[in-house]
Amino acid sequence: MQMSSLSRYVNRTSQFLRDATAKVMLMYGADEPSRAPKTLFTFNTAEEVAQIVKGSDADIGGFSTVNFELEESPEINASIGRPATGKLWGEMRLGVKPALKGKIRAGYAGFRNQFRTTLFGEMCHDVSMHNYLALRVRVAGDPRTRHSYFVNIQTDTPVSTDLWQHRLYFHKADNSWEDLFIPFDSFILTNSGGLYDNRIEMFKKRIRSVGISVLGGNSCLEGHYELGVDSIRIVNEEDVIRPQPAGVQHQHQSPVSH
Repeated sequence: MQMSSLSRYVNRTSQFLRDATAKVMLMYGADEPSRAPKTLFTFNTAEEVAQIVKGSDADIGGFSTVNFELEESPEINASIGRPATGKLWGEMRLGVKPALKGKIRAGYAGFRNQFRTTLFGEMCHDVSMHNYLALRVRVAGDPRTRHSYFVNIQTDTPVSTDLWQHRLYFHKADNSWEDLFIPFDSFILTNSGGLYDNRIEMFKKRIRSVGISVLGGNSCLEGHYELGVDSIRIVNEEDVIRPQPAGVQHQHQSPVSH
């Protein structure tokens, strides 16, 4: 284990102990848990960007590329008062290596946060007191790819390949920032492209990871994709900001994983 990774591991273990001690000292559970907005992840420093895992179909023989890096352009970040933000970008491709034609499906790329292991187990996020996932994002790149983004949530369940998914519906198309609010009860449980019984509820007490993917293979689209990501938060109805003018409301569509 490299020194930087070891340092993060030790820090997470210390945080785990501090949180556990605080819950005991404050008689955690005696008072109602907070419903205040909470930030899960920000992407404003090199250290924060280093905490993500990225991947694409190139991992199994495709040709899509994926990058996640800091965007430090003042023209892009000034409107939200950030010196830097995260940027997911690359080329979406549908082809695969000749020997793999007909055997794998290409056309996907994305990122998620790293799993946070400690000496005493894995740290997860408890979002059970919040009803919405809130993302501050900006969409750019080839317009053809802008309808292929999904947000993915993995919970602490025995089936590690289960993913809760929801399509991202953008209100802006001018490379400017916007806040998207997605109800947790609108996510659809998927596994390897299949949909589960929608009566299953998300295990919101232990969220392992949150990420975003672009699935060009779903709609047979290729091209340059780019998505700016500033933060991922959890909020409740009173914190939701509705776009003005409201325009046409999109209905939720069931996602299809790669």
